[in-house]
Amino acid sequence: MNPTDKHSSLKSTTSLLKVAVTGSAGSGKTAVCDRLAALGLRVINTDVLAREVVAPGSRGLAEIATRFGPTMLQADGSLDRSALRRTIIRDEKARRSLENILHPKIFERMEMEMAGAVKEGRTVFFVEVPLLFETGWNDYFDVIVMVSADDEIRIKRLTDRDNISRKEAQGLLEIQKPDHEKIQHSDFIIRNNESIEQLNTEVDRFLKMFSQKYKKKLKALDSQIFM
Repeated sequence: MNPTDKHSSLKSTTSLLKVAVTGSAGSGKTAVCDRLAALGLRVINTDVLAREVVAPGSRGLAEIATRFGPTMLQADGSLDRSALRRTIIRDEKARRSLENILHPKIFERMEMEMAGAVKEGRTVFFVEVPLLFETGWNDYFDVIVMVSADDEIRIKRLTDRDNISRKEAQGLLEIQKPDHEKIQHSDFIIRNNESIEQLNTEVDRFLKMFSQKYKKKLKALDSQIFM
C-alpha cells in the first residue's frame, strides 16, 4: 500500500510548499541537496530516514530479518546492505516486500521531520526522494525537481561510490524508471554531467527560476531565503 494514500496531516495543507528532489541512482541528488542546504534551505533526506528505520534494534530491521532471513544481518547485528541490494536487484517480489516494510516507516518519519520544521517557522521543504515515481509518492509533492545524468556517468559514479561491479550498477539502474519518463512528469530538470562547480551553478540557476515561478507564494514562505 502506498503510504500517501493514508490520511496525512500535511498532504493537503496549502500553506506549505513541498518540493521533491529525485533522480536515478548516481545522478547527484545528494550533491544538489547539499547545495540547497548550504544556501539555508530546509532539506530532508529520505535515505537518511531509511537508515534510521533499519538501525540495530529497530522494528524495521527485525521485519527484514524475519522476511529475508538472518543472512541479511552482519555479525554485529546491523543490516548487510550489500546482501540486501543483491537480493532486491534479482528478485522483484523481494523488492516489493522490502518496500512494504520500509516505505510506510520512512514516510512517517518524513512527515515528522516536516512537522518539526513547521514549528520552527519553515514552510518550504526540499525532500530528497530517490524512488519518488517508483513509490508513487509524486502526487504528495507540490513541485518535482529531477536531477539527470547520462547512463555511463551514473554507472561510473555507482561503481566508484559503492565499490560494486558494473553489472550490479546496471542492475540497480534497471529496476528504476528511466530518466526520460521521470523528466516528463517533473517541473524542473537539473543536469549533472559535469563538475561539482558546474552543478552548483545549475542549482543556483534553478533556484532563480523556482523563486520567479512561485514568487507570490514565496512572499509568505521562507522569505528570509528567497526575498
